[in-house]
Amino acid sequence: MKDAFKSVAANENNEKWNNMIKRENELYSRSGDIRSEFARDYTRILHCNAYRRLKHKTQVFFSPKSDHVCTRIEHVNYVESISNTIAKYLGLNTELTKAISISHDLGHSPFGHKGEIVLNEISLRDLGTKFWHEKNGVHFVDDIELLEDANGDLKNLSLTYAVRDGIISHCGEIDENSLKPRDEFVNLDEYTYPNQFNPYTWEGCVVKISDKISYIGRDLEDALHLGLLDAQKINELKSILGIKSEETLNNPNIINDLIIDICNNSSIEKGLCFSEEKLNLLNRVKEYNYKNIYLHPRLDGSNEYFRVIINRIYNTLKSLYSIDDLNGNILRMERFYPETVNSFKDWIYKYSNYIDRTGTNLKNKIVYNIEDEKEFSKCIIDFIAGMTDNFAIDMYNEIIGF
Repeated sequence: MKDAFKSVAANENNEKWNNMIKRENELYSRSGDIRSEFARDYTRILHCNAYRRLKHKTQVFFSPKSDHVCTRIEHVNYVESISNTIAKYLGLNTELTKAISISHDLGHSPFGHKGEIVLNEISLRDLGTKFWHEKNGVHFVDDIELLEDANGDLKNLSLTYAVRDGIISHCGEIDENSLKPRDEFVNLDEYTYPNQFNPYTWEGCVVKISDKISYIGRDLEDALHLGLLDAQKINELKSILGIKSEETLNNPNIINDLIIDICNNSSIEKGLCFSEEKLNLLNRVKEYNYKNIYLHPRLDGSNEYFRVIINRIYNTLKSLYSIDDLNGNILRMERFYPETVNSFKDWIYKYSNYIDRTGTNLKNKIVYNIEDEKEFSKCIIDFIAGMTDNFAIDMYNEIIGF
């Protein structure tokens, strides 16, 4: 029913409101600013570098020649569109869904989930901690991404709790075809694995479901566009979707049916849920995608390439580590890998105790003590996680070339 969730929307009448809009640090204010708290978050995310880099990060298919294959930035925009449609119909706060949607994948590494797997292996080995993109997304918006304030000082984004929570809570399956927000106002540092908690807001729940709706249909469309599915596989998919063999198979029809279904079947009492028919369809399509797309042997070569690239960059930068002579190591390494080393040097300037910040415009957090070997390793992992596919490849080519 239209506006069925209006009474629980993220606004001043919600008992969770003060928690939703909490920020670690207050933002500067402008005279006559007409934006809401979540609208300010949306524009801060829109203008940060991590969002811009999403246009050159793999969604599923690496470096396709076609301009019509989805990248990470298109994916987050599709999620924004889907979540806006659902939230608007249900009477929820669309400004909050917009902000969560465009930021939910900021923590993704280059090369999509395969790059994430490699960084997790390195992190487990050298830090004893897991690397996962939801947690890394909150880390980036809390500690890494910077914007100039009205005085030209570089400061952290300092987003609201509701948006940060939506980022770290967006992954995972929906248990028992019902998704409701949690009541607890938890410290987001308490997250130790994906899908540990439900989102704190109904809007976060909408984005979580919209993420699933977005990627299953678009990944199929890309696989069809790239010729990954033969006639037999296409007919198998049509059978799952209930489409006659002579009828058109396209992404808009899949998305439209799922959006309408969840809007018509959800309620505050039941939570966000699909009909049993559509939930079964969603699960069958996801199973089909894993079998025929994500695990397709055509992707094996690029996955091996990603592993080589990330490990080579990490090992090269890790060789800089020294308690006594980091400057000397940097100077020596610059001769061979000027772009790679200078880019990393800029990173440690911004985020570590490497330089005296007095008189600079760096007013952001110091994230790493680079005299500590584990923190130095964490610094490298974060540096790699922020790269685009192309930037990582360029670094790798500089490292192996002469």
